[in-house]
Amino acid sequence: MQGLTDPLMRQVLTGVARYDWAVSEFIRVTQTLLPAHVFYTHVPELLHEGKLRGKTLHGTPVHIQLLGSDADLMAQNAYRVVELGAHAIDINFGCPAKTVNHHRGGAVLLNEPDSVYAIIHAVRQAVPPHVPVSAKIRLGYTDTTLTHEIGDAVQAANASWLTIHARTKTQGYKPPAYWSLIAPLRARLQLPIIANGEVWTPAQAMQCRTEANTPHLMLGRGAVTRPDLVAQIRKQDANKPLSAMSWQDLLTVQREFLAGHAKNDTVLIGRYKQWLAMLVDGYPEAHRLWQNVKRMTTLETILAALSPAPH
Repeated sequence: MQGLTDPLMRQVLTGVARYDWAVSEFIRVTQTLLPAHVFYTHVPELLHEGKLRGKTLHGTPVHIQLLGSDADLMAQNAYRVVELGAHAIDINFGCPAKTVNHHRGGAVLLNEPDSVYAIIHAVRQAVPPHVPVSAKIRLGYTDTTLTHEIGDAVQAANASWLTIHARTKTQGYKPPAYWSLIAPLRARLQLPIIANGEVWTPAQAMQCRTEANTPHLMLGRGAVTRPDLVAQIRKQDANKPLSAMSWQDLLTVQREFLAGHAKNDTVLIGRYKQWLAMLVDGYPEAHRLWQNVKRMTTLETILAALSPAPH
C-alpha cells in the first residue's frame, strides 16, 4: 500500500499482532538496475543482522514488491534485492494510480496477459528456486473480460501464489469488493490464491474467504485502521472470544509510532496525521483526538495531546 505501509508502519503493526509476512511498498523499476541504497531506503529491514535480516524487529519477513514493465530489468532488480537479503519477491500488477499506469506500470498491464507472463517468468528464472515469486493483481483493468487469461498467465509463469484485489482498476477502492469473482480462479488454478479488498472486520474476513473460496487473506487498509484486526481474525478462527484492542493500548502504539525513525519531524507528523485520520473509522476516541491535533505542527504538542490528563 503505497504511502501507508512504510517501514515505520510495518514495525508498529507487526508488533501489535502476528503476521505471516509483510509486503513492502512498491519499488518502481524503470530504466536501470537500482543501486543497493534504493532498496535499503524502501526496506531498511534488509540491513538487520543475523536472523532478522530482511525481517521487522518482531521477526516478520518483508517481501519486496517490484513494479515495472521491462521483464529483463525486473529480473535484474529482483536478483539484486535477493542478494541483499530479500525473502521473497512480489510483483505489482494492481496499482491503479494514473501516473503509474500511464508509464505502463501496475494495473494497466492487466490488459496484456502476455506481458504479465513475461515479467513473472523472467523474475522466476532470475532468482534462486527457494525464493518465492508472487503476483498481486486486480480482477482486470476496465472490466473482468481477461480475468481468467491473466490467472492462466500467472500460473504458466510458475508464480508461487497469486493475490487478488477483488475489484477492477476502474472500480478503484469504491465498495463493494467482489469476492465471489475470485472463486472461479480458485477453482481454475493450481496455485494458492490470496483474497484482498474491503476487509475491515473479522466478520468480513470470514465472508470474504467464504465467497472467494480460499482460506488466505491479505489485509491492507483494514489492518492500518484497526491494528489488531489480524489478531481478531486469528481468535475467530480459533473460536476464541473476540476482544478488540483498547484505546489506551492503541495510544501506547501511537506513541511508539511517533518515537520512530523518519526523514524529519515534518514527515513523521504528516504520516501520523494520515494514520490518525484512518483510525477514526475504527475508534470514536480517534475522532476526538484528530479534531484536537490536526492543526498541531510539533511532536511535543502532539505527544502532550496523547498523554493522559493529570489528576
